[in-house]
Amino acid sequence: MQKKSKPQRNSIQESERPIGVFDSGIGGLTVFKSLRALMPEEDMIYFGDTAHLPYGSKSKASIVQFSVEIARFLCQQGIKALVVACNTSSAVALSEIKKAVSVPVEGVIVPGARACARMASRRIGVIGTERTVRSGAYAKEIKKILPEVRVLQAACPLFVPLVEEGWWNYKVTEDVARIYLKPFQKARVDSLVLGCTHYPVIRSVISRVMGKKVSLIDSGEETAREFQKILESLNLRKKKGRGWSRFYASDDPDRFLRLSRRFLGSKITVKQVLKKNFE
Repeated sequence: MQKKSKPQRNSIQESERPIGVFDSGIGGLTVFKSLRALMPEEDMIYFGDTAHLPYGSKSKASIVQFSVEIARFLCQQGIKALVVACNTSSAVALSEIKKAVSVPVEGVIVPGARACARMASRRIGVIGTERTVRSGAYAKEIKKILPEVRVLQAACPLFVPLVEEGWWNYKVTEDVARIYLKPFQKARVDSLVLGCTHYPVIRSVISRVMGKKVSLIDSGEETAREFQKILESLNLRKKKGRGWSRFYASDDPDRFLRLSRRFLGSKITVKQVLKKNFE
């Protein structure tokens, strides 16, 4: 096993390094966008593992393997800290990622659960991928903070491919949402956790189905705030300047580019990274 080197937390040079962010596809761009809005001076490298999308239907062993490989690749690019902008990876692979790299690592599950604590909710719904829901990670973290609250969970596996297809406001997407979200309507949930970073892309559809009285909790926004605090506590915040962004995809960079530009509203370039480049 390769020995990990301990990073120098107070190094000025280290604070100038980029932040690494990764997800199975474009969904993590919701976290990326929140980070950029909160810390415009920071440089960031984003990796979308489009070759293995979706993660939610994969085995735990596969998710751990993919996640650790990407984390190591981003560390090779000189990042100072890593955001695992994927609920599935955060739910089942976060501990292995932390063991594999020597930079600070933040997932999206715990920040999302903390966001629930600010809501006056008695019934909380959680939607996510099959693997995230099966792990029970959100329910566990929410119960730690709000032991008396009722938590209802359900997997919404078709949401990810619909987002990746670019069908963000199509009737078929709303039809699927109505089927998936019917149990939450019947249970009269107060809040609904968007437990996959792809889901905020279709937030308007989900909100339309659930109604205005149900609060939608985006774990990405809370993760960005938590991550900012981590960087500040470790003296890793970049002091000034306008941050640059670099994007990688493990497959079909043209598709990733088209959807990313549409979501971010700005021109970007994407480089494809093959598995052999991880090694």
